[in-house]
Amino acid sequence: MARVLVGVKRVIDYAVKVRVKPDKTGVVTEGVKHSMNPFDEIAVEEAVRLKEKKVASEIIAVSCGPPQAQEVIRTALAMGVDKGIHVEVTGPEYETLQPVHVSKILAKIAQEENADIVIVGKQAIDDDCNQTAQMTAAVLNWPQATFASKIEKGDKEITVTREVDGGLETIKCKLPAVISADLRLNEPRYATLPNIMKAKKKPIKKVTPKDLGVDTTPRIQIVSVEDPPTRQAGVILPDVDTLIGKLKEGGHI
Repeated sequence: MARVLVGVKRVIDYAVKVRVKPDKTGVVTEGVKHSMNPFDEIAVEEAVRLKEKKVASEIIAVSCGPPQAQEVIRTALAMGVDKGIHVEVTGPEYETLQPVHVSKILAKIAQEENADIVIVGKQAIDDDCNQTAQMTAAVLNWPQATFASKIEKGDKEITVTREVDGGLETIKCKLPAVISADLRLNEPRYATLPNIMKAKKKPIKKVTPKDLGVDTTPRIQIVSVEDPPTRQAGVILPDVDTLIGKLKEGGHI
């Protein structure tokens, strides 16, 4: 049976209106509700379903971030994950932590834990990078199946239905492999109270990138973070001819 590693990220909750800091160095996170990245919830759910189907033997959730990142690991444990690993990254180091760093961390843990499958959400809703799965596969030199909307396990391979621009694509991957979860893969379960209580007793191991031999030196410099421009007010035109005239002029409507 497969050992599954799931990446979970703590992000500003999707229902919160994000505000830019006055100094434009980033967004306001203090006192703002955070939760597990929605695509990572889907990844956790899929891992738990693989275990319920007796395909997976153990599931390990990994999160990189400040001490509060343990909250999303506990959520994953309450959903059915067996144990957690918290890679503690704080302060300025966390603000410049990129997918290239996270992928190296995930790859190292996947090797240490003898994982057969790594599942992550296709992207995080804060930076929308959509890079971690692809980079993790590259670091490990494993096959990748991104944007998965269906996963079926064979003997030594998986069949994945992918969401692509032109429709659906079905591929076969030999294990070990890296998968990224798309929106239609499943509907994540709610953690029940008994499982939330059980999750409190499940182990969370704490490590640092340095312990894993991963250099988190920033590769980027944030110059400025700004709100998108305010949308211009619309104009009501009397008829189609006026509309066509305006479009021909190349003017803004």
